[in-house]
Amino acid sequence: MRIALSQLVSSTDPEHNLRVIAEQAERAAEEGAEVVVYPEAAMARFGIPLGPVAQPLDGPWANGVREVAERTGLLLVAGMFTPAPDGRVNNTVLITGRGVDTHYDKLHLFDAFGFAESDTVAPGHRAVTVPFDGTTIGVATCYDVRFPELFRQLAEDGARVVLLPASWGAGPGKIEQWEVLVRARALDSTCWVAACDQGDPHSVGVTPSAKAPTGVGHSMVVSPLGEVVGRLGAEPGLVTVEVDPEKTVDEARHAVPVLTNRRIDVLPG
Repeated sequence: MRIALSQLVSSTDPEHNLRVIAEQAERAAEEGAEVVVYPEAAMARFGIPLGPVAQPLDGPWANGVREVAERTGLLLVAGMFTPAPDGRVNNTVLITGRGVDTHYDKLHLFDAFGFAESDTVAPGHRAVTVPFDGTTIGVATCYDVRFPELFRQLAEDGARVVLLPASWGAGPGKIEQWEVLVRARALDSTCWVAACDQGDPHSVGVTPSAKAPTGVGHSMVVSPLGEVVGRLGAEPGLVTVEVDPEKTVDEARHAVPVLTNRRIDVLPG
């Protein structure tokens, strides 16, 4: 499986961002990718009112992503915002292309470091895996990476690859935390983890909102044994990595059977 990470610095304009998604998908297809992971909030960056930009899953923005997936023959995974029944929005990942069309609503909301995502975003209620090319892919979003039980659940549900769009908040030590957490979740679940963050706005001359999590970059693909096999820096970019979700995961789970060795008779699963 060839996975591309498309690290963007999303603007406030969903139509502009859709054009960038299309350009990056075409480039990824030329590099032989089968899956392209875009960041959380690929539709529009944090730091603006989200209600006015949110669209339903059958709206023009999501349908535009579907059209790009159809044209390029890729599975596209991109963060967007959809209306929630309570007047807030859902922080949604659209997963579409190659016979797949589903979504994941972020479970763990970023109420941390002085930011309260739950003020405007409603939490999701289900873990999501999708079948793809003979394997199973799990999906998580940004702050979810701090919760190992979700990644273990995805592995229990059959996932061998977890795709992780993010818009990671900047601050002292946050880049180091990002890498530690992504690598730890790969080790916890013995899955490949493909983590695509928003690029650092400063890298393109944009000064972001003081509190909004608008990304630090440093997207990476990590093996089931925690090895970083592909990474980007702070600025926008594309990296394509070939992963083997069968052989390497089987080998990791044989060498370090943490899923089997867990004491769920003593500790909650």
